[in-house]
Amino acid sequence: MTTGSGGSDRPPSAGVPSAGGGPVVSGGLAARAAEEKRAAEEERAVEQALALVGSRSSSEPRSTGRHRAADRPGVADRPGTAGRLRSTETEPEPGSSVQSRCSAEPPHSADEAEAARRSPALDPSTDAAPGQDRNRHGRRHGHGPTTSWREARALAARSGRSGQSGRAGAVRAGRLPLGQALGHVLAEPLVALTDLPPFDTSAMDGWVVSGPGPWSVRRAAGVDAGPNRDLGILAGRSAPATLPDGDAVRIATGARIPADANAVIRSEHARVDEATGLLHAKHQVLPGQDIRPRGQECRAGDQLMPAGALVTPAVLGLAAAAGYDALVVVPRPRVDVLVLGDELLTAGLPHDGLIRDALGPMIGPWLRALGAEVSAPQRLGDDAAALRRALTTSDADLVITTGGTAAGPVDHVHPVLAEIGAELLVDGVAVRPGHPMLLARLKKNEELGKGGELGKGEEPKKSDGPYLVGLPGNPLAAVSGLLTLAEPLLRGLAGREAEAPYRVVVRDEVQGHPHDTRLVPVVHRAGSADGRSGGGYDSGGAGTGSGAEHVVPLHYSGPAMLRGIAAADGLAVVPPGGVRSGTEVEILDLPWASAMPWTEGCFT
Repeated sequence: MTTGSGGSDRPPSAGVPSAGGGPVVSGGLAARAAEEKRAAEEERAVEQALALVGSRSSSEPRSTGRHRAADRPGVADRPGTAGRLRSTETEPEPGSSVQSRCSAEPPHSADEAEAARRSPALDPSTDAAPGQDRNRHGRRHGHGPTTSWREARALAARSGRSGQSGRAGAVRAGRLPLGQALGHVLAEPLVALTDLPPFDTSAMDGWVVSGPGPWSVRRAAGVDAGPNRDLGILAGRSAPATLPDGDAVRIATGARIPADANAVIRSEHARVDEATGLLHAKHQVLPGQDIRPRGQECRAGDQLMPAGALVTPAVLGLAAAAGYDALVVVPRPRVDVLVLGDELLTAGLPHDGLIRDALGPMIGPWLRALGAEVSAPQRLGDDAAALRRALTTSDADLVITTGGTAAGPVDHVHPVLAEIGAELLVDGVAVRPGHPMLLARLKKNEELGKGGELGKGEEPKKSDGPYLVGLPGNPLAAVSGLLTLAEPLLRGLAGREAEAPYRVVVRDEVQGHPHDTRLVPVVHRAGSADGRSGGGYDSGGAGTGSGAEHVVPLHYSGPAMLRGIAAADGLAVVPPGGVRSGTEVEILDLPWASAMPWTEGCFT
């Protein structure tokens, strides 16, 4: 079992393949000469960086960062990272359910830190320096994030929409009976097949009357209820006879209104004089009262729901009322989950360096809550051949891997993606926790020739295969990856529109990362009756006000912790530098938050 998410204890030297799959090239003589002038400063930065991130043991011989930086002139990271202390939230907590090898965020090596100090300013929309060197898989040499958090989410959403409509050979719409359509997305608008209501109906149990009162009570034609009881006009019966002026007939809710009737009087608002056989109204009777007119809700041909709407129980009811037996929907995205790591246990207590797998039990239900159909997790261990086989044979729309996204000796995700010719769309995101996440598009072999065999001289044809989202192995970092990449991608694949973002005031000050976005578990709250939110503000009087909604950050929010997110109903998007109490922050809802009560417990 390896010990750090970066995997290897040293940064790669000249000639060693980088995490992106290409070789690391040596720098020119001019670069070496320039670096020699800063040797002393570099050495100090190297010593500090190595001491802080623990990337080498005390028994290893020390070599200067000058030599490594000279060997890797293409390394570029965010400015100001040389010697900077990494966030403490990247440190694994004792006893937590950590996917240890590939879960923590990979440390910045000393040569990366120095290259970052010399690199041009980053473009805030991409977190990449102008003209930055990338290998053929789109990844910078080194481990630094290459995509801003917002751009990563937007790219995942665009990829999902592209995959939903353009994946070769995939069925993008199908007809399902109403009983099977729940949770799918409409592939075409829901158009009314009939008027609703289809005829004038009674909204109440009572008396249907014609003309001014008092009215003569008569039995409904064709209804035989015995000599002592008049059931009147019942729902589900054929059209009743015309009601003459001055007459009244009993009527049930939902029954058809007779021709020439002009109102319904509720039973409790009417009185029958048994001596005269006349019906008297206790209140003024208005024309059309308690009658649902034909087409009140819609007319045949009206659009009831647009394409892309989620089929909820209410939509099923509306579709049934409008005359549908089946709906044309977008199939749920199919997802394969691959759990990587030899150190993971599926039962019992951690022992002998082995730890419990926290992601295998969590990822499947989480994806189902996002509307996907998920296969049982495949546990592959640290087996590159098994990973390659699983990726090249999957017929899912999306493959999720857990762990193995860094550059350690048994972190196989990047090398295998390079080997099978995958296209890396996102390789690292400027977000904490979870920045080693990635998004790729796999290629699928399509054999040519008869019987599925290649003809002489023919090559396998490549077409677009599944998407792949590589999640870090730390549990909360994996959640970050789910919400950053998997959730918008699945929305696109399912044909669902993105939810509009919303912002809420945060009660407490939240520390931020110097350069990256942070995702922090929060719970929603409302202000107290006396105008206080319960926690107070230190922002010069800024507050939520009486009854105003706000969010409270939760403790236990380190990348290896699940205790905070288990009590949360959302994640606050904290910009670089953090936010003060009373500041509005964007909120990412958890897929089940609306169905869960707000509970604070002992986590705030």
